[in-house]
Amino acid sequence: MAILVTGGAGYIGSHTCVELLNQNYDVVVIDNLCNSSAEALRRVQELTGKALSFYEGDVRDEALLTKIFEGNAIDCVIHFAGLKAVGESVFQPWRYYDNNLNATLVLTKVMERFGVKKLIFSSSATVYTADNEMPLKETSRTGGCTNPYGWTKYMTEQILSGLCTADKTWGAVLLRYFNPIGAHASGRIGEDPRGIPNNLMPFIAQVAVGRREKLSVFGNDYDTHDGTGVRDYIHVVDLAKGHVAAVRYAAAHTGCEAFNLGTGIGYSVLDIVSTFQKVNGIPVPYEITARRPGDIAVCYASPDKSREVLGWQAEKTLEDMCRDTWNWQKHNPQGYGE
Repeated sequence: MAILVTGGAGYIGSHTCVELLNQNYDVVVIDNLCNSSAEALRRVQELTGKALSFYEGDVRDEALLTKIFEGNAIDCVIHFAGLKAVGESVFQPWRYYDNNLNATLVLTKVMERFGVKKLIFSSSATVYTADNEMPLKETSRTGGCTNPYGWTKYMTEQILSGLCTADKTWGAVLLRYFNPIGAHASGRIGEDPRGIPNNLMPFIAQVAVGRREKLSVFGNDYDTHDGTGVRDYIHVVDLAKGHVAAVRYAAAHTGCEAFNLGTGIGYSVLDIVSTFQKVNGIPVPYEITARRPGDIAVCYASPDKSREVLGWQAEKTLEDMCRDTWNWQKHNPQGYGE
């Protein structure tokens, strides 16, 4: 069974390629490398001892996608490709809508032409409204997103839902991630953001390795146990295995289904800092700064549906996430070095 992985050279994509190859799937990757590295794919093949096919290019390139489908017997698509920086999306909304929505429209157009109607979509907890009760369930209210990035995830879910409603032979699985962190236990692949990190853990890791002076903690006056924001963090390898479970589910089902991929446990910013320091014996200097607009106090998942329907649940601990992050960063202080 051949899986096309769009954005497969990225952080989550590369870890998912490892898990797919380990389960003996044939893997084909398309990635324009705008926020990723071909070196990650070389290391994926090194780790698994198996080859994958790589096409460098943009998912919006219909001619290239056509070539890929003509040259490979694709059975299912995992769609990661997309711009993903929340803050950047506020200042570059047109770029985000053009890239993220058109990528999905062109991809599904070509899939339809070749009769490939199984798609796993990389969605996000940002589709949920800020006024939901915790934990978030797949039936919690969605929409009302606070930034263009979140809207592109929400609108793509609507596109895929409509597609499956109109054509009952389509099957789409919407995987709503919470906060992926960690790295492959080997330390060979991990998160390597371009420029200033947008997420907490790579920022902590870059402070620990000396690339940055200190961590900024945005607010310590939230209604939480230590005043800092609480989130659901999930190890990227657990997340990757969730995609393999989704591929199996999609093979036997049609229609559009959403699943949360999280642990169901909330940790604060200072919980993460403290655990990272304790597990790795590395100091992480930080300062408390003002809250960021739009941030909420607490956000964590109910992963019950994923466990019951997909047969998947997160297995790795916060200590694993912190240990594996540092193992990656200390062996790759400049990431992939590009």
